[in-house]
Amino acid sequence: MPSLSLFSNTPAETHSAAFESWLADQRAAGTLRQDSSMDVYREMWTAFTAWCLGEQPAVTLASLDTRDLEAFHAARFGTKSSDLSLSPRHALRLMRLIDRVLRHHAAEVDQAPNTAAADWIASHPAVRYADAASADPLPEFLSVAEARQLIAYLSAARPRPGLSEARRNSHASFTWQELRNRTAVALQLGGGLTPGDVRVLTMKSPTSQGGRVRERPWKVSVPGNGNSLPRETPIAPWAGELLQHWMQVRAETGIAGEFLLPSTRTGKPWSKLSHYECARQVLEDAGLDSSEGGSFRLRHTFAIRQLRRGTDAVQVARWLGIEPQAMRKYDRVVAAPTDVI
Repeated sequence: MPSLSLFSNTPAETHSAAFESWLADQRAAGTLRQDSSMDVYREMWTAFTAWCLGEQPAVTLASLDTRDLEAFHAARFGTKSSDLSLSPRHALRLMRLIDRVLRHHAAEVDQAPNTAAADWIASHPAVRYADAASADPLPEFLSVAEARQLIAYLSAARPRPGLSEARRNSHASFTWQELRNRTAVALQLGGGLTPGDVRVLTMKSPTSQGGRVRERPWKVSVPGNGNSLPRETPIAPWAGELLQHWMQVRAETGIAGEFLLPSTRTGKPWSKLSHYECARQVLEDAGLDSSEGGSFRLRHTFAIRQLRRGTDAVQVARWLGIEPQAMRKYDRVVAAPTDVI
């Protein structure tokens, strides 16, 4: 028998109940385990719900059609919000979420599923194939000018003895959180780390022994997870200098815990959503548009830089923690006369 309790609910209550019920089942099934991932999905659904309820008349789960989704996509495209903006890949992620919640809701009330989201995805090839390696657009990466601009911005957070007194001491005004945020971005650009890699680094991850400059880290060890094995990756000298300064400030500030880049002074892990927002803000403050490619542009820039320097693709793949065949997405970029730093 269908559940009748939802029929008398307001659109807002139905939207919320449908999502929370889907989320509860995902947690029970073990499909979603990380609180940070759940927070991202909730933010995405909240943005969708807010748009639905703002329409006149309000868009319900039953009335939602492809025209509504087209209007929603047009309204959200290019926005800078916690739902990561609607690039094709993120539009696909959001529409898949809507489709899954709609299908779960339909099963609960014993009705035919609303296939509007699935139909919308099918009618937009750029979104539909956003996850297909063969259909991926060229990886987003920084130009030489953009990379130099970002490196200069990040490096302002560490001591620079060769500059004027005012500029060499400018780092003293940074809070530990600001320094942490810039260090995290530096590790992505200077070491090719993913956002997830950055969050799981421990105090044992940096290696300074055996490097060219005493006490300056020159590589980091990235712990393994369910998708990749533990690995080591080199980091650019400028990123090593910033990391060295961060470790000194971290010790002086008395930050606890084993995470290299924690969320709090007590050592709590950095959440996915908070880290995303912090990285986005660093890019914006550095004068870079954070909506195009996000912080993954930094990882792509590292990979392309290594390949253009003549480093073997298999070695770069090992540093990135990916399969060698996944490096093919860089072929068109490396073969093109495009400068990277």
